[in-house]
Amino acid sequence: MIDFYTWFTPNGRKVSLMLEETGLDYTTFPININNKEQFQPHFLAISPNNRIPAIIDRDNNNYSLFESGAILLYLAEKSGQFLNMNNREVYWRTMEWLMWQMGGVGPMFGQVHHFTKYNKGTSEYSENRYQNEAKRLYGVMNKRLGEGQFIASGEYSIADMAIWPWVARFNWQEINLNEFENVKRWYKEILARPAVKRAWNVPENEQPLPDPDVP
Repeated sequence: MIDFYTWFTPNGRKVSLMLEETGLDYTTFPININNKEQFQPHFLAISPNNRIPAIIDRDNNNYSLFESGAILLYLAEKSGQFLNMNNREVYWRTMEWLMWQMGGVGPMFGQVHHFTKYNKGTSEYSENRYQNEAKRLYGVMNKRLGEGQFIASGEYSIADMAIWPWVARFNWQEINLNEFENVKRWYKEILARPAVKRAWNVPENEQPLPDPDVP
């Protein structure tokens, strides 16, 4: 059993996606970051950087882990799913794009959300800088997804799960997915997966699943 500490953010949804896709047993413990619950001592004991998500694996001597990328890798090893250990080319391509998400998509899209959605008009320079970088990253994704069905290879993997929740906020980023047809195709294919619909509501929330074909 996994104790899953999370909130409905892109980083939290990476792990909820993985848990739902693998079918691992887990219990959700919501950490309301709007109420600063991430600073509570019990949470800091497992996530010293005061960021969600974090897990405790009750099946592994109560082993705790924080950072979404590390958790995805841990759950892939635990479940034997969504990270091809047998094909070294596929393995390293998956790692490559997972690191690309953590070093690029997450930080840059997060800055777009900060300046474009939550603080629009406070810094034109910052809005332009981060929106332009987001569009560049969408272009990188679009080119890559023109070469295969999924981001790392022909296999759905933790790299896709890491990136998808950030793309799911394309509306916050003022991105028109029609300008990135390969990203849109990939996004909609993953959107249709039953596990994605379940994961979106972990923990329960009222955010609609963004559909690029619905205004």
